Amino acid sequence: MNKLQTSSPVTESLLKVNEPPAFECIRFGDKPIIISCDHASNRIPSALDNLGLHEEELQRHIAWDIGAAGVAKSLAASLGATLVSNNYSRLVVDCNRYLSDPSAFTILSDTTEVIGNQNLTEFDKAQRAESIYYAYHRTIHKELDRHNIGNQCPVLISIHSFTPELKSNPIERPWEIGVLWDKDPRIPLALLDALRKESNLVVGDNQPYSGRDLADYTVDHHAEKHGFAHTSIEIRQDLLQDEKGIAEWSNRLGNIFIAMLAKPEFFQSLKNNNIGN
Repeated sequence: MNKLQTSSPVTESLLKVNEPPAFECIRFGDKPIIISCDHASNRIPSALDNLGLHEEELQRHIAWDIGAAGVAKSLAASLGATLVSNNYSRLVVDCNRYLSDPSAFTILSDTTEVIGNQNLTEFDKAQRAESIYYAYHRTIHKELDRHNIGNQCPVLISIHSFTPELKSNPIERPWEIGVLWDKDPRIPLALLDALRKESNLVVGDNQPYSGRDLADYTVDHHAEKHGFAHTSIEIRQDLLQDEKGIAEWSNRLGNIFIAMLAKPEFFQSLKNNNIGN
């Protein structure tokens, strides 16, 4: 991964010694499946003074994917997979963006001005990137590489959640779950088919976001370019407001993936085997 160019070297971490590390990595088993959660937390490093935001703003979707961490952890446990989740808010640095994307260090998020992101220097950005972004992505790479052995390739599933509507665009989003994908149809099409067989579910195919959007760094960087089977999943946040909702969605996805990932074709490289071409 190419690092940001800085005017001076980053010698001091943004994170204090008593703060959590940039990421959490839990191996629930040794299946070649990685569950990532880019926006698991709304935590802000103490040095950034909440980025100038009130606590109620940090409880909104602008700071994290509400409920996604619970689903990702439960799903990883049920699959015997490895969980890699980010421990800091996307408002500090968005780990699902290319660092060259202005939204990686957003100054405006769904009508809220992020005061602490205004007038950042290249050093400020590089320190955040080195302390959080690269640490998180190096861990995803390490865990995927650990399972990339011989003819076996790992699978990457990225868990997100989305708000029922945006302040900046208050149009109702009817989908309960969305499956995001681009060039590799293996997991997405099978998952869409399984979800549509569930009664009364409103399922989005590249809705409310699209896997073809350039603002989709994690699966593009770690899976798509290597031919690893992958998908991003978006669940509507009002369905994940409590433990019951989180358990319901975790169980639904777990049951689907346990059956689906029993098939060996998901653990083959799309590039090496020309699967689906």
